[in-house]
Amino acid sequence: MKKEVKISLMQNIFRILLAVFMVYAGFSHLTFNRIDFQAQVPDWVPLSKDLVVILSGIVEIALGLTLLLWKKQRVNIGWALAIFFILVFPGNIAQYLDGKDAFGILDSDRARLIRLFFQPVLIAWVLWSTGAWQSWRNSKK
Repeated sequence: MKKEVKISLMQNIFRILLAVFMVYAGFSHLTFNRIDFQAQVPDWVPLSKDLVVILSGIVEIALGLTLLLWKKQRVNIGWALAIFFILVFPGNIAQYLDGKDAFGILDSDRARLIRLFFQPVLIAWVLWSTGAWQSWRNSKK
């Protein structure tokens, strides 16, 4: 039987902030930022860019809501969200390599390059705030 990982108040606050951010980002995929998110879908993806944006928005909303509401599974949800961040990273790289503008702020190679460095921060944020990293470390003892 797995021992439940205790997380601090600060981790909980950051988990909730991340969950709200994910729901907001997912909603923006489906509404006001839909075209901008299409700039992140690499040309080699064999699906409609709009379909990819819609599906990823739905996944973001689902992950955000489960991260917010399903506390007993927060470690597993943390791993799922970290994997999601890894899976969408090639889109961020493609946006940089292809020089596609988006969101009114990703309008230069420099801005798009700087953005790439935030993906590992998001991954670390989710693994820390959900206790997923701590759970993995405990399993190695």
